[in-house]
Amino acid sequence: MRDETDFRGILQRQARWPLAAGALALAALALPLAVDPRLGAYFVARAELLYCGIATLILAGLAAHAPHRRFGAANTVTLSRIVLICLLAALLGTAEPDEDCLWLVAGLAALALGLDGVDGWAARRSGLASRFGARFDMEADAFFVLVLSVLAWQWGKVGPWVLLIGAMRYLYVLAGAAWPWLRGPVPDSFARKAVCVIQILVLIACLAPLVPHALAATLAAGALAALSWSFGRDIVWLWRQQRRLVA
Repeated sequence: MRDETDFRGILQRQARWPLAAGALALAALALPLAVDPRLGAYFVARAELLYCGIATLILAGLAAHAPHRRFGAANTVTLSRIVLICLLAALLGTAEPDEDCLWLVAGLAALALGLDGVDGWAARRSGLASRFGARFDMEADAFFVLVLSVLAWQWGKVGPWVLLIGAMRYLYVLAGAAWPWLRGPVPDSFARKAVCVIQILVLIACLAPLVPHALAATLAAGALAALSWSFGRDIVWLWRQQRRLVA
């Protein structure tokens, strides 16, 4: 227990600098956008409050990064994605922006997606892969998908059913509270990773001004079908594992 506390303290001190830099970067990105009256006077505050909440969760979970004593480049890359996602999340509840702003939103989302391919590579290259890093990356992906799906619905590009894409991961976690066997580990899968990337790409495309509503709905329906298949495959695999243990 003492070793775990020592690791957490060391890592928390290490993480304070990148977390503070992230808050400053978020403010630098949000302030120019806040001059648009459609975003409201509290746009920057919403982004920063959300970021602070996530930063608190990061600090609380750092013990799972042991035995590493450095926050590491990979986690810093994931944190950069969190900065961009918080900026997008601060748009929730706002009116649909003009075409230029929509392109900016799509560009920021595409940048966040591009960084998703860097953090895992950086963790393996630096030898700093950990349970914390894997969970941090996964939760960043889930939050990203949730934000994009809400924006696609909020701005009228797709119907409210698109929220199922963003909610799927969280519904799966809730189901695990009722059926503990759903919380078991699943084997690594390229198909699962591909579906994750596809749904993010589709949601970004839905937000792009050039994509008409009908096409956005068709693409989102395909993404939802692929995501349902991916989760369904994992659920069937876990159910079979549970049956073998019971038998």
